[in-house]
Amino acid sequence: MSLFANITFFEVSMALVFIGIAERLLLGYAPAEMVGAKGWLIRGDIEE
Repeated sequence: MSLFANITFFEVSMALVFIGIAERLLLGYAPAEMVGAKGWLIRGDIEE
């Protein structure tokens, strides 16, 4: 059996929702050096 045969649509959807929530939390609460305009993790358009 394939590795991907047991993955359901619900599992993929929940993974995408979780990634979106994690990104929003990082952009909101992480330091600007990490997620700012010149951040090393995410380059976001946030005010410093």
